[in-house]
Amino acid sequence: MIEPDKVSRLTAADADPDSASDPAPRRVTVLGATGSIGRQTLEVLRLFPERFRVQALTCGSNIDLLVEQAREFEPSCIAVGNRERADECRSRLADTDITVFAGPQGLCEAASQPADIVMAAIVGFAGLAPVLAAIETGATIALANKETMVVAGALVNEALEASGSTLIPVDSEHSAIFQCLAGETMRSVEEVILTASGGPFRDRPAHTFADITREEALDHPNWDMGAKITIDSATLMNKGLEVIEARWLFDLAPEEIRVLVHSQSIVHSMVAFSDGSIKAELGVPDMKVPIQYALTYPDRWPAPYERLDWTRTASLDFETPDTDRFPCLRLAYDALKAGGTAPAVLNAANEVAVRLFLDGEISFPAIPGLIEDTMEAVAGPAVSDLDALNQVDHEARTVAKELTLPAAD
Repeated sequence: MIEPDKVSRLTAADADPDSASDPAPRRVTVLGATGSIGRQTLEVLRLFPERFRVQALTCGSNIDLLVEQAREFEPSCIAVGNRERADECRSRLADTDITVFAGPQGLCEAASQPADIVMAAIVGFAGLAPVLAAIETGATIALANKETMVVAGALVNEALEASGSTLIPVDSEHSAIFQCLAGETMRSVEEVILTASGGPFRDRPAHTFADITREEALDHPNWDMGAKITIDSATLMNKGLEVIEARWLFDLAPEEIRVLVHSQSIVHSMVAFSDGSIKAELGVPDMKVPIQYALTYPDRWPAPYERLDWTRTASLDFETPDTDRFPCLRLAYDALKAGGTAPAVLNAANEVAVRLFLDGEISFPAIPGLIEDTMEAVAGPAVSDLDALNQVDHEARTVAKELTLPAAD
């Protein structure tokens, strides 16, 4: 669970870019540097070249961009999840002193390098092990990988407690909640309200969902995100994963987490308190704002991001999500209430389903169907270690893939 006033060991003086009391730059590791959040993180770091130093960078297989980033930021090391591409990357950086790690273990090696802040932006279950490795170092974790808390919230919180590491959420919704909770106590919280854009199909009739193309699903109206997260937004699974994440980040019961569709994406989330008051965090949709907040907490540094123009914000509209048309949100609540390994199964099945849709092997409405069938086929109690979670994840993925195979004659 996050305690907003105690989340960071950094002081206000350390966070002040004009402060002379601590001139040493913060060492930053970026896990998933070539993805959407990783690239935007490096954009933020470029704004403050004297205040940050890149310690390590990682990618899955996009070594062209990683090599470019490595030459610009000169980290101590990089890691490539794809072993074959790592060899090529090592060859291309032979004229530097940069160490190149390879494979899943290499990602953990990079995450374990001494750093003040680790931006955890590897998408999906693959990001869990590196996050746990980073937590063991005691670094502050800027968490942009929601699957980490969905799959292993209890395990992550135990690791944070044991290591003294702290965590700051980067997702715009959880960052908003975190900011609204500053100076408050959790006992005064009545509920948190996660806002959802509704995705590109908010007003599209359900009977046309079978005709949805890959390109249509990837055309998000408000946010610039990677392919997997964009599809999750279109199905509302992204919001479902955020519900589960919020449970572990803020120690909430399922009934204390509400979702509202807010198509303008101006209100990023809200917190309702026991006295009837509500705090909301607002701004132009731009992930660099919560990224920078996580990197500079507890202070706010001046930055040139777009400001909200109130003269063009005529109204702020909210509506209840339609879980009949978007059942992924309902499935996430079901998994949260079921507990045990249900959230891990939900996540694994969703990753498989999204990949199949992007590859043109299943239709858009088949995504929630495949997830639900997998959840019914795979169930189990809570697990207490990473190896057990890996087994559950593997089983769920295997079952999900088997469910898509044609029936034998």
